[in-house]
Amino acid sequence: MTVLFSQEPLGEIVDELKPLLARHWSEIALHQDTIKLNVDWDAYFKLEDDGALFIYTARDDGILVGYFIVIAVSHLHYKDHVFAHNDVIFVAPEHRRKSTGARLIQFVEAQLKLAGVSVMIINTKRHQPFDDLLIKLEFSESETIYSKLLGVD
Repeated sequence: MTVLFSQEPLGEIVDELKPLLARHWSEIALHQDTIKLNVDWDAYFKLEDDGALFIYTARDDGILVGYFIVIAVSHLHYKDHVFAHNDVIFVAPEHRRKSTGARLIQFVEAQLKLAGVSVMIINTKRHQPFDDLLIKLEFSESETIYSKLLGVD
């Protein structure tokens, strides 16, 4: 079956999103022994209500197999431009060798251009195959993010 891409409202997919998000967290999250996944769904719904949250999906025969969620807002340093920062991007491992990730990113890029977004930023943990894909799609590495666990109660 062909993978289809679309933009979908959070309220219609939240229950489908939860198990895929848990798979994503278990694959890439740091400090899993001390920082547990606990999504603030109310904040996501508020961002969507404010027109700042965009959820793009990849579905294979109707089954959710990937998502790309962005928060698009005017930049504090460049108020004339909207920057779309990815919140999360994930494609189920069994769909990664089928160009689903590349096609999802290209779909989102086209949709964001239509929405008047100036810059699309994908922050991701270093992962060579994904880094190579972003370079192939003409993204430029622009920052390195460091993190340090300071303590968890």
